Amino acid sequence: MDLKHISRGITEGRDRAGARSMFKAIGFTDADLSRPLIGVANTWIETMPCNFHLRRLSAKVKEGIREAGGTPMEFNTIAISDGETMGTEGMRASLVSRELIADSIELVCRGQMFDAVVCVVGCDKTIPAAAMALARMNLPGMVLYGGTIAPGTYRGKDVTIQDVYEAIGANVAGKVSDKELRELEDAACPGAGACGGQYTANTMSTVMEMIGLSPMGFNSVPAMDPQKDEISFACGKVVLNVLRNGIMPRDILTREAFENAIASVAATGGSTNAVLHLLAIAREAGVELEIDDFQTVSARTPLLADLKPSGRFVASDMHRAGGIRLLARRLLNGKHLHPSAKTVTGLTIGAETESAVETPGQEVIVPLDRPLKATGGLVILKGNLAPEGCVAKISGHERLEHRGPARVFESEEDAMAAVTAKKIQAGDVVVIRNEGPKGGPGMREMLGVTAAIVGEGLGGSVALLTDGRFSGATRGLMAGHVSPEAALGGPIAGVRDGDIVRFDVGQRVLEVEVSDEVLRQRMAQWKAPQPRYPTGVFAKYAALVSSASQGAITRPR
Repeated sequence: MDLKHISRGITEGRDRAGARSMFKAIGFTDADLSRPLIGVANTWIETMPCNFHLRRLSAKVKEGIREAGGTPMEFNTIAISDGETMGTEGMRASLVSRELIADSIELVCRGQMFDAVVCVVGCDKTIPAAAMALARMNLPGMVLYGGTIAPGTYRGKDVTIQDVYEAIGANVAGKVSDKELRELEDAACPGAGACGGQYTANTMSTVMEMIGLSPMGFNSVPAMDPQKDEISFACGKVVLNVLRNGIMPRDILTREAFENAIASVAATGGSTNAVLHLLAIAREAGVELEIDDFQTVSARTPLLADLKPSGRFVASDMHRAGGIRLLARRLLNGKHLHPSAKTVTGLTIGAETESAVETPGQEVIVPLDRPLKATGGLVILKGNLAPEGCVAKISGHERLEHRGPARVFESEEDAMAAVTAKKIQAGDVVVIRNEGPKGGPGMREMLGVTAAIVGEGLGGSVALLTDGRFSGATRGLMAGHVSPEAALGGPIAGVRDGDIVRFDVGQRVLEVEVSDEVLRQRMAQWKAPQPRYPTGVFAKYAALVSSASQGAITRPR
């Protein structure tokens, strides 16, 4: 493959003298410009631990690219912290940022005519955004995840940000003092790196290795581990090999690769957000993938990794146990993976697993013949409340049935106020609507509410459903991504206080116990809510975004 298959158009010939002159103004030489130009899409931002260290890693990536024979050119994107904005108006920006990050990577790569790109990512939305951009452009490239944060230590045990959010609810209930909450807050996040459990960032990091866009073993090295610098440097060799061998993202992003990725989410008890993001990446790659496919794959995949939020361990523990390569080997031995799926290294996923090494005595990734649960954690429910489907995560600890009266709220804030005022009772079904992709806009995560419910001791007796999302740290009987959303006239908009709502996970049913005729009458009287934002980026997003059942991607009308 011509290594300058794109950049010749911006660096070569008499007519490009002006461009070369401007490149030289910032230090690039004729020798630099004669080599392939490799974009380094850095999602660094100074607002959160997840991406805070990415300047350091990107510098190592650039060193590796130069060593391998390319010329790196770094650029930045925006990023939004889910954990910091959780429960606030700012959280509406999170899912919107996924589209903006993908757009910015695409725009710079197309505008600057890079031959390949390395995307250095950290927090939740930067990871799928990078994959979406690669799939759109079909530009040789790869994704490097900045790595997980180390667990904090509080009173002799490992803790994560999940413990802080649940302690807020416990504080409201009088079970945790203000002093204890502050001590936990001070200890939970000890440095840079993304949230430590198998929450959304580490779930999507796992997905990138299993789908083949990240070299196996690269992502799971923790953020502040000295090996992370070595891994980052090695990306230069990987991306130049991708370019030389003409390995395109759409060669990797096949139907089989997506099924492998879904299996990895199911086997690790990963975040429900993976459903949204994998649907979005598939749409960008032109791969047929539907929400029901997650149920099919999850149902045949055992839960093998004992990870938070429902398990005992964090992502750094899994890395030390043998990492994604060991997990993939287990799944492959059980015939739960497609072994011939290609990866960015040029090897198949089957070949990549051959070098798996298990740490003696590890308890994080259980043996294939003794799974934590026979089937994976993702369950797709349908019914008169979710004709297009919704997503629940069942780790094995939740009850599988619930029937109770609806407590209906038009926003996350209203629901949170009710929980903290102790107005939610055992047996209730909390319904939060108008928080979907269009109605939010931005499909906020409900971790504040779900964690408060758990913290108040109601996690085993209250269910929740929403057209919004959940954090990967959410646990309990919770159904998110209810589609169609309320703002699109979905049936969730017709639920009223006191209606009996039924969850039946075994039968994959979510329904409200009113007749079809009554529901039709209610919806005939329904009026679409006024947009929360009439102008600006949120208004543009609401006008263009698709249903959560389609990945909530933006498309021209």
